[in-house]
Amino acid sequence: PKMKLPGQEEFEVSSACENVPTGELENGPGSCPSPDGTSDTNRGDRGVPTDSLLFIQLNELLGWPQALEWRETGRWVLFEEKLEVGAGRWSVPHVPTLALPSLQKLRSLLAEGLVLLDCPAQSFLELVEQVTRVESLSPELRGQLQALLLQRPQHLIQPTGTRPCQGSAHPREASHNEEAPLKEQRQNPLRQKLPPGAEAGAVLAGELGFLVRPLGAFVRLRDPVVLGPLIEVPLPSRFFCLLLGPSTLGRGYHEMGRAMAVLLSDRQFQWSVRRASSLHDLLAALDAFLEEVTVLPPGRWDPTARIAPPKCLPSQHKRLLSQLREVKGPSAQHGALAEDRHGHWPHAPSPELQRTGRLFGGLVQDVRRKALWYTSDFLDALHPQCFSAVLYIYLATITNAITFGGLLGEATNGAQGVLESFLGTAVAGAAFCLMAGQPLTILSSTGPVLVFERLLFSFSRDYSLDYLPFRLWVGIWVATFCLALVATEASVLVRYFTRFTEEGFCALISLIFIYDAVGKMLSLTSAYPIQSPGSPAYGCFCQYPDLGGNESQWKKTEPKDRDDISSMDLGLVNASLLPPPECARRGGHPRGPGCHIVPDIAFFSVLLFLTSFLIATALKHVKTSRFFPSVVRKVLGDFSSVLAMLLGCGLDSFLGLATPKLMVPSEFKPTLPGRGWLVSPFGANPWWLSVAAALPALLLSILIFMDQQITAVILNRAEYKLRKGAGFHLDLFCVAVLLLLTSVLGLPWYVSATVISLAHMDSLRRESTACVLGEPRSFLGIREQRLTGLVVFILTGASIFLAPVLKFIPMPVLYGIFLYMGVAAISSIQFTKRVQLLLMPAKHQPDLLLLRHVPLSRVHLFTAIQLACLGLLWIIKSTPAAIIFPLMLLGLVGVRKALEWVFSPQELLWLDELMPEKERNIPEKGLEPEYSLSGDTEDSELMYQPRAPEINISVN
Repeated sequence: PKMKLPGQEEFEVSSACENVPTGELENGPGSCPSPDGTSDTNRGDRGVPTDSLLFIQLNELLGWPQALEWRETGRWVLFEEKLEVGAGRWSVPHVPTLALPSLQKLRSLLAEGLVLLDCPAQSFLELVEQVTRVESLSPELRGQLQALLLQRPQHLIQPTGTRPCQGSAHPREASHNEEAPLKEQRQNPLRQKLPPGAEAGAVLAGELGFLVRPLGAFVRLRDPVVLGPLIEVPLPSRFFCLLLGPSTLGRGYHEMGRAMAVLLSDRQFQWSVRRASSLHDLLAALDAFLEEVTVLPPGRWDPTARIAPPKCLPSQHKRLLSQLREVKGPSAQHGALAEDRHGHWPHAPSPELQRTGRLFGGLVQDVRRKALWYTSDFLDALHPQCFSAVLYIYLATITNAITFGGLLGEATNGAQGVLESFLGTAVAGAAFCLMAGQPLTILSSTGPVLVFERLLFSFSRDYSLDYLPFRLWVGIWVATFCLALVATEASVLVRYFTRFTEEGFCALISLIFIYDAVGKMLSLTSAYPIQSPGSPAYGCFCQYPDLGGNESQWKKTEPKDRDDISSMDLGLVNASLLPPPECARRGGHPRGPGCHIVPDIAFFSVLLFLTSFLIATALKHVKTSRFFPSVVRKVLGDFSSVLAMLLGCGLDSFLGLATPKLMVPSEFKPTLPGRGWLVSPFGANPWWLSVAAALPALLLSILIFMDQQITAVILNRAEYKLRKGAGFHLDLFCVAVLLLLTSVLGLPWYVSATVISLAHMDSLRRESTACVLGEPRSFLGIREQRLTGLVVFILTGASIFLAPVLKFIPMPVLYGIFLYMGVAAISSIQFTKRVQLLLMPAKHQPDLLLLRHVPLSRVHLFTAIQLACLGLLWIIKSTPAAIIFPLMLLGLVGVRKALEWVFSPQELLWLDELMPEKERNIPEKGLEPEYSLSGDTEDSELMYQPRAPEINISVN
């Protein structure tokens, strides 16, 4: 019969913990997650005892038979670090690999050796006396062994900013007074990387010629004790293991020492050994470890290769279920697996999305829920991290305001511009941060709204309507419709927005960004064709003497049409349009006092366009590269678009190029001449237009609802560990009120901006203060507060006075940033990866999890349907029927619902997400894999992955 693991009863109790997030049971079955989602290494929950993190060190005996000395050659927490003697440094953390015979020899040595559990030793000297008290040693050998064990080991300690510090080169015994930690131990920077309460384990291994037979000892101290200079970090030691023996061929004892250290670094083994009561329990824990060891065949890999730590550590659920199967049989595992599937992946609907059945019931609940946190929303901002977040998001916000302000000015023929963009962003954003249910959201102009503004202006121009009054009535109707949606609790429908809808929406917006950016550059090159040698106007612009004989200023052309991109503050006139001065040309070179060579406008505009795009893309990739320190990489990656804009402006200024510049009013007044800040309700429009505006307003309401709520769903996902809850109804109410306000003032319309809001959350993410070697910092949640967004928008409003500086920004640079936004957004979704699979042979396809569980033909069919929907949306947007394209966005939800007739729930679980009705059916019948070749299927590969968010999105 199998040995029963120690603490099995406690395991059975702890395995009943409900709603345990995947990846939280990292310390073994005897722990449950803490309420705030932090690691249970440092705290417990529900009265279940937790285990401290264990730092393991391997000291090896070297120098036999000349001068014996102990030297630290390896250390572990989760991963292994080897001492690289020649380089005088520690290796990078890597996954340890072991030879199977070393584990087998270790088991035999422990079975025949000394095992002391709950040893009462209070010092290293007492511990040595306990370990050497074996019958096989004579008094003389016992004395020699004690003196050898008390020698001070050699550590490689490298304090920050100094050279590596090694211990004394002359081994000597450690007296009672020398058991205090050394100065270099206390200054070891490794101590700062270990969490409070960490303990140590020491493994001593080596060959000793005067021993006749192997000597093995395993000790678990009842109370952890600091063992003087034995451990390089002054931590209290819990475990001590001694593996010595006569000389053998190879490095047998070194490998056995590594095997013991790897065992102690395993969380499951630690949990079992801490609760072991006999040698029988210790060997049972080792056998359980051997049952889960993965063997690599010889000759198929390089044993000297170091396996890099995984980006995301797998949880202990698989091992937990295997032990459940041993105790209760397969039925228990099936029940736990079904419960885990339902509890961990398809998340239960949040209380914010439960319908109350009362008019404005959802809004009232949101207000009550958020009112409890309102004071803490300001007190929680009193943290240094919030100051850096303000600077980061402020630069991102003004970049966004400049970009969309310039494009909005072109789309509306100057009816709105950069000044309105800054003012509207400040007013709407600050009000939203004060009143909204999710204050981490950043309001901004978005691509879909910009497209609708362009369509609305084109409609007004084609039918000779006064644009701003017509837009005012559209805004009034949109606010009315949105308030009706709030009253009827329509926000609960966001549960039907799955990844299929989100990816279709994101892909459409990204393509609009890319198409508009490239289209603007093509229109610029049409207005200023790249000149070739020999053309009449190649490379020459001329000045003409005035009547007084003095040279006049550069001649300027007045714009015939505000839509004409060629009239953007160029301040130059082509010499071919005027009578030539008294100068001769040969080969395109001016030869006269009035002629000057001016760089080709179109060529350098394209150069600036490509330069800003490539710089932003390169800086974005620096964040995930191996160059520069992590702080520098984060700054360059997060501020990629800001830095690209600054470098593009610097290049334009350095070369003195006459490229089209951003049009910014020099005074604080509306961009459109002759209008005030309040928009007249009618203007020159007929009265019935106020009623007819309800039709486009209905379409815009659908667009606002989709744009706002898709962003809200993304920001409020469960994996972001938000403690204060969402406010879907309250957020939509605030957007409706602000739409009415901005319509009255003639300012742009604002909704939640996905990318910049995720960047805001990224700048406020809370992580564990200490992380073990090789392990990424654990994600604890988001610092939820209102103050950072409020300060950002106040600073944005103050930036209105930067108008004299903003007029020097070249438009090609903004187009390049716009192109970067589209490319970065579309490359980050799974849809793009699946489109790439269509062009890849099967043998070159990446090892995606969905390809392991869904046939490739079904993956291609799902992708083809998404492509067809995207193509239909694009066609409608590009035709005179573009005004109805918000209805087509809503139709994506219907298409996704219809896919349930084409794909099985198992396939949709991997390709997309399940609809709410399908989620409710999971507890009844579960989702079993359709194709299984063995009892141990791979269906847990995604279920058991830690659901930590990847909010590494920079400001695009």
